[in-house]
Amino acid sequence: MKNKLLVLIVSIIAFQVACNSGPTGTYSDANGSVLLELKSGGKANITFMGDVADCTYNTSGHELTLDCKGAAGRIGFTIHDDGSLTGPPGSFMPMLRKQKG
Repeated sequence: MKNKLLVLIVSIIAFQVACNSGPTGTYSDANGSVLLELKSGGKANITFMGDVADCTYNTSGHELTLDCKGAAGRIGFTIHDDGSLTGPPGSFMPMLRKQKG
């Protein structure tokens, strides 16, 4: 009985970690004109040419959806194997890479 309970607890913790993991940190384009800060708890900020928008985000597989207040609206990103993010094809959104440090 103890072993089954232990396995259940470990499974629940592993599931929660897997669901809550995903990209976090600060991402920017090569010029630094777009800055995306992904925080824990699904909160985010995106800065474009000095204007900051408060956002939320969620991930599913290789997709990240950013939902922002104001003009930014909803933006879908693809998460690539190297960790970079790209916006929808044909959009103004440049490729974003995670900043080091």
